[in-house]
Amino acid sequence: KSGYIQWKLAGVCVVLAVAGSTIGSNLVLVTSDAFLRVFLLAVLPITAIYVMRSKSFGRQDKEPLSPKRTAALCALVAFCVGVYDGFYGPGTGTFLMLLLTGVAHLKLKSAAGITKAINLTTNVTALVVFLLHGQVLLVLGLVAGAFNIVGNYLGSHSFSKNGGAVARPITIVVLVIFFAKVIWDFVA
Repeated sequence: KSGYIQWKLAGVCVVLAVAGSTIGSNLVLVTSDAFLRVFLLAVLPITAIYVMRSKSFGRQDKEPLSPKRTAALCALVAFCVGVYDGFYGPGTGTFLMLLLTGVAHLKLKSAAGITKAINLTTNVTALVVFLLHGQVLLVLGLVAGAFNIVGNYLGSHSFSKNGGAVARPITIVVLVIFFAKVIWDFVA
């Protein structure tokens, strides 16, 4: 609604996100996620340090890349994060924002728009795969989905008003909560 989604770029990303999420969702049906939790114990603190030390995150934009290179990098990010989101999921939006701004050099608002398109795509794709395999707790999913919609609505309005000023602190808080959850799951 605010015009942050570059539709041509989003279309390329959506196609690769569907492929990645399909692969990840099917992998999780046959794999234990214990090794991913160990991996996240290392990756999450590194990501938090990157966000805290990066003076440009959420404040100023990097020099844009060529349109072809931007599209290729965004597509690669969509595919890789799609595999991750289909397989495990938590933190997908944060990882997309970091990669789209850091690797593909998208402006923060464009990255936010593309992130929403990719994240919706990977979630719907994974839902379809899990529904086809009878692996969905429908009532829990609907309740969580309702709360997610409210949170996303409030978050998108805050982002539209405050832009990058809220991006860094919220990203750090999300990473800390996510890290605590991974530790809790690991120990429990």
